[in-house]
Amino acid sequence: MIVVTTPYVAGMRVAESKGQTFGLVVRSRGMVGNLAAGLRSLVGGEIHEYTQLLEDTRRQAIDRLVQNATLMGANAVLSMRFDSSEIAGTMSEIVAYGTAVVLVPDDAAPVELE
Repeated sequence: MIVVTTPYVAGMRVAESKGQTFGLVVRSRGMVGNLAAGLRSLVGGEIHEYTQLLEDTRRQAIDRLVQNATLMGANAVLSMRFDSSEIAGTMSEIVAYGTAVVLVPDDAAPVELE
């Protein structure tokens, strides 16, 4: 599955648009992770516990996006974006969304510049 943040893929054209698709994940850090992150925030710098949590959550959101697009019959997702929010001060919501499409090779001959 091709997933891009652009509205097109070079050398391909959209044969069919299947509609919007998304992958949603809500996660919470455990009490021990929150305690470690809280202590680290006193010193300053990167909070590795939260960085890892958000990286893993984004990957899972993309996996779910791809699953949903596949169920729709798409072979690509264009204009993919992430959005995030906080729920109840203890949970993070991450959504990956975009447009599910069927891409086919662009048969137009390339234009040569002279």
